[in-house]
Amino acid sequence: MERSHIKQEINITDALMTRINELISHYPEDKRKSALLPVLHEVQDAHDNWLSTDLQIKVAEILGIQPIEVFEVVTFYTMYNQRPIGKYMFEFCQTSPCCLNGLENLMDYTCNKLGVKVGEPTADGLFEVRGVECLGACGYAPMMQLGDFYQEHLTEAKIDQLITDCKDGKITLHDK
Repeated sequence: MERSHIKQEINITDALMTRINELISHYPEDKRKSALLPVLHEVQDAHDNWLSTDLQIKVAEILGIQPIEVFEVVTFYTMYNQRPIGKYMFEFCQTSPCCLNGLENLMDYTCNKLGVKVGEPTADGLFEVRGVECLGACGYAPMMQLGDFYQEHLTEAKIDQLITDCKDGKITLHDK
């Protein structure tokens, strides 16, 4: 995923900074970089679920590390978003067990139902479909992650219900 050059308001509130400092406190002073992943999660959650280049640079400043160290992490992990994304991200596991159980057809079905291609948000910004690497639930294939939760043994009917539940606000994205 390319780094976005879309402007994003950086809003490191006192509450967010308190949470960041609490996360940093779990590590030795000379190992602040170890807090990078949890800090990125907190900052992303507080900024509409994406991290602009400027925001990544701000995280580097807070942790006292080089921006490239943040860029390397953000570009490696699919859980960090470098551009605005759909509110409900359908992250389909694309590894062999899921694919052998019809995952590719379900991804196509979901994209057709939503009128999008993989990796693009719906016009209303509500949905996006993404393929990701192993989510570690091979026994429940085909599966996907939606927010913090796994959706397992997927079928077209389950996809339809998830879309309806999202539209109706019945899906909670985070367990915080």
